[in-house]
Amino acid sequence: MSTPDLAPINPPAVDLSEPRRVHVVGVGGPGMSAVALTLVGMGHTVTGSDIRERQILDRLRSAGVHVYVGHSREHVVDADVVTYSTAIPADLNELDEARRRGIVTVHRSEVLAAICAATRAIGVAGTHGKTTTSSMLMLALTEAGRRPGFVIGGDVTDMGVGAAWTGSDDFVIEADESDGTHLRLPLRAAIVTNVDVDHLDHYGSFDAVVDGFRRFLAAVDGPRVVCADDPVAASLAAAAGAVTYGENRIVDAEPDGGAFRFRVEYDGDEIASVRLPLRGRHNVANACGVIALAHLLGVDGPVSAAALARFGGVARRFDVRASDDGATFVDDYAHLPREIDAVLSGARDSGDGWRRIVAVFQPNRYNRMAEMWQDYGTAFGAADLVILTDIYASGTQPLPGVTGKLVVNAVCEADPTRRVVWLPRREDLVRFVADEIGTGDVCISMGCGDIASFPDEVVAVRRSRRRH
Repeated sequence: MSTPDLAPINPPAVDLSEPRRVHVVGVGGPGMSAVALTLVGMGHTVTGSDIRERQILDRLRSAGVHVYVGHSREHVVDADVVTYSTAIPADLNELDEARRRGIVTVHRSEVLAAICAATRAIGVAGTHGKTTTSSMLMLALTEAGRRPGFVIGGDVTDMGVGAAWTGSDDFVIEADESDGTHLRLPLRAAIVTNVDVDHLDHYGSFDAVVDGFRRFLAAVDGPRVVCADDPVAASLAAAAGAVTYGENRIVDAEPDGGAFRFRVEYDGDEIASVRLPLRGRHNVANACGVIALAHLLGVDGPVSAAALARFGGVARRFDVRASDDGATFVDDYAHLPREIDAVLSGARDSGDGWRRIVAVFQPNRYNRMAEMWQDYGTAFGAADLVILTDIYASGTQPLPGVTGKLVVNAVCEADPTRRVVWLPRREDLVRFVADEIGTGDVCISMGCGDIASFPDEVVAVRRSRRRH
């Protein structure tokens, strides 16, 4: 196994320059499975454990990870390093045993930092759009022949995976701010897409979120590009002396049948003419950021444009899951107000000619809803019908008075004329949508809980009724 001879910006907490035996706790999670796949690619011996069997575990086994279902102290006895995520309880038996034996036990962010230190790592940060932007950047660098490795928060349709180690000096990483991981990564270049309210359970205040992104930009040892369309991000860019992108560089953007055509200017010159096969002006901005940073990294604009023209998207980002009897069913990860607004507005302005836009939203996390429920009031302005269900806990504890009904109240207060339906029970939700959606409608179900399976459930009910 060899790694590029690059001096790290900060010494990592764990040394991955030589083959190690690494045990990954919670290996079935999207973040931890990405770590495991990367470590195997680097040449390390990797084991992992997860509480239940799931589809991703077979992919990990095929890649060479030895996977245990269930947690046991015996799983860590041969490990040099044990890594875990924020979601793992601190008193889990495997972590307790590793500490008792003096085995190096580190958070996932420290392993990612060590991976970045072995490369010229390029980070994509921001409250929204990280996964799509990271994916597009990775493909632009690939188009330029640079074969970047990557760890991205969702499977890239063009690659079929969300992580890979290629041995290249270049490495693209989604720099997640939810638990401060973005502040631990030694990076040689970065994009910041926006800065919005979220993860207050970790930061305590929005000011602390903003300060985290300020420190993130200050620590990058190389080019930084920041979206000037977001006023908070724009102020951070000005203070850091970063290059900006967004509407200030986008020219003649027009929807084109589920895609967008636009041009990008830099220093007064056109550097790329693009047809992006994605809906939504927010994705045009994301693509502009990719073209801008790739340009600073030596990739010609037409090369980036060629990669973007073939971009197949990312799992759960305006993922058209089915067409059934003239209706379209879309799944999307959007779960914050600005994300929801961007997805619905993108559908409205896409040129697809849908008769109605029907939004189905599953709120996520009790603590998030307690803090932010009022912010959802204006998020559904582009929808003809809004259907809301109850909160998906995502490991958080119920709070008195905090239910999905708070979001219903916010939407109704913002626009008393809007048609809003509240269906907290899943079976009622599936039945109602199966009946309601008609020819020419698009149903966009959104959230980061178990709503991901909702389009399949609805279509199954509709097809079953037609058979009988």
